[in-house]
Amino acid sequence: MTDFLRRSPWRLLALLAAFTITLIVYWPGLSGGFLFDDYPNIVDNKGVQPHDASLPSLVGAALSSPASDFKRPLASLSFAINYLATGLDPYWMKLTNLLIHLLNGWLVYLLSLALLRSDPARQHPHASLVAVLIAAGWMLLPINLTAVLYVVQRMESMANLFVLLGLLGYVTGRRRMLDPRHVPPPTSFGNTQWTGFILCAASITIPTAIGTLAKETAVMLPLYALLIEWTLFRFSQSQKAAIPQEEHQIRFSRRHDPRLIGLFLLVLALPFALGLAWLLPNVLKPATWAARDFTLGTRLLSEARIVTDYVAWTLLPTPNALSFYHDDFRISTGLLSPWSTLASLVFLVALTALMLWLRPRKPLAALGIALFLSCQLLTGTILPLELIYEHRNYFASFGLLLAITPLFAAPRSQPFALPRHVLLAGLLLSWTALTAMTAYAWGNPLRLAEDLALRAPQSPRAQYELGRTYIIYSHYDPASPFTRLAYAPLEKSASLPNSSILPEQALIFMNARMKLPLKDAWWDSMIAKLQARRPGVQDESSLGALTQCAHEGRCDLPQQRMMNAFMAALSHSAPSARLLATYGDYAWNVLEDHALGERMTEAAVNASPYEPAYQITLIRMLAAQGRTDEAHQAIQRLQKLNVGGRLDEELDALRLRLGSPSHG
Repeated sequence: MTDFLRRSPWRLLALLAAFTITLIVYWPGLSGGFLFDDYPNIVDNKGVQPHDASLPSLVGAALSSPASDFKRPLASLSFAINYLATGLDPYWMKLTNLLIHLLNGWLVYLLSLALLRSDPARQHPHASLVAVLIAAGWMLLPINLTAVLYVVQRMESMANLFVLLGLLGYVTGRRRMLDPRHVPPPTSFGNTQWTGFILCAASITIPTAIGTLAKETAVMLPLYALLIEWTLFRFSQSQKAAIPQEEHQIRFSRRHDPRLIGLFLLVLALPFALGLAWLLPNVLKPATWAARDFTLGTRLLSEARIVTDYVAWTLLPTPNALSFYHDDFRISTGLLSPWSTLASLVFLVALTALMLWLRPRKPLAALGIALFLSCQLLTGTILPLELIYEHRNYFASFGLLLAITPLFAAPRSQPFALPRHVLLAGLLLSWTALTAMTAYAWGNPLRLAEDLALRAPQSPRAQYELGRTYIIYSHYDPASPFTRLAYAPLEKSASLPNSSILPEQALIFMNARMKLPLKDAWWDSMIAKLQARRPGVQDESSLGALTQCAHEGRCDLPQQRMMNAFMAALSHSAPSARLLATYGDYAWNVLEDHALGERMTEAAVNASPYEPAYQITLIRMLAAQGRTDEAHQAIQRLQKLNVGGRLDEELDALRLRLGSPSHG
């Protein structure tokens, strides 16, 4: 104990140094702007921009996210709090993200230390230092940058804050249960073993529930806890020590603890079975994949390559690999199309076999591999999500560092200790350098757009974002040099395979705002894309932007071309509520065809009955036509969605418009 106290200040200083370096590395990136999904979730989402901190406003903010049917209320509420404190300033939102990242780094340190001390293979003589290295490496990994500087991915970092808290609580509870100094009589309940079990149960239920309110990835917490149990604790009960125990040492018995088996059956096996039964019918429908460029089969083949890439991008990243935009990825259509599909499957099978082989020999390394692989099960298997996102490795990267860092940070008495230390130092320096370089690029929107377009020259999104940034810098001045620069990347983006209609929309929008000619080729390309495949979120956003510009009188768009675009988008089965509502908006406000506008808006309400925005628009349409009785009936239906008073302001405005007293 004396030796520990003597050396711990140095370990504390090392941890503080890691926090300081992380802060310095990320600081230049805080001055950047919003990007990509930040716009629908924050910038264009008036729900997270409340007028005040009243309960109805905060409830409305919490339930305003378009990112998920589950709304992710905790993350949305945090954006609203940022807005109330500092307005729509990305600097303070990114700073909040960085503080969450540092807090997560502290939790990674504590969890790593607890796991190192629980390793049944051997006690690590420098566990605190190894834990510091794991936390430092994790905070500085380039693959984790988007979970910090990409504002909307606070959802990911906040969810994993509760995952880390839950796992730390679980390990702490299990160590209490296995403490040989507290082995109770069989009938005793008021003892350390039972308090430890209660802590375990609470740690994998309460943080899971709270974390899921930030993002659904928190539901993986019970599985991670099971893997810790499987590799380190092995469902054991404690046994009395025959000899005095060293500090932190635990002893296992061969008997399994039935409480733990029952706990995991209740919190993991049962929810998994119910969730699978709920998901599978929808996943197996071909219509589910209609808006994607891949099927369930080609997705699974592709994800084998992607997960293999994630290993390389985490441990040996390069700027071109970590390009943020990955829509230029070639989808696997067979085991040899491309050949790396089969090679990746072989690698993953080998990695799984290695995990099983390491479990009795080096349990901590086996645990790290298991955590990495299990983290991919939610986002890298059957769900019809986009194929690749770097932020999905925010927790998975911890697993890889847990597997390799103790091996590289070996005591000097072990063979090849010096080369291992040199390799680990080289990795830490390369991670820090690449993260610093990337954070610097993120500190300026134009610099970032140029950097990402250079990293991913065949990415439609990267080229579009560069053109869009040039448009912003042009301030819609035809004489600006940025105006001329915008055309090349936008036209390149439009011509690349699998691109959305975003680049065509941007070209049309820019020239219309500047009163410049609109090329027929832009319209033809946009309509052909909408006809060829079911519109995605970006396509719908593009049509919405053109509709708004025409409605506000800033863009003189040919109505026949716009009608052709909408007809192409609506030609696919089961159009989304958002697309229907956008067409209703265009018909009502631009075409002044009120019957068509009302019909499309009513179809949007039917397609998404729990989204109040469409019902509010329909009520306004009814009121404008003097159909007050129908409007009052619609208000009564809308009232059912007024959870926590979040729609009080809108309902009062609608009643006032109809000449009824408000209920506020």
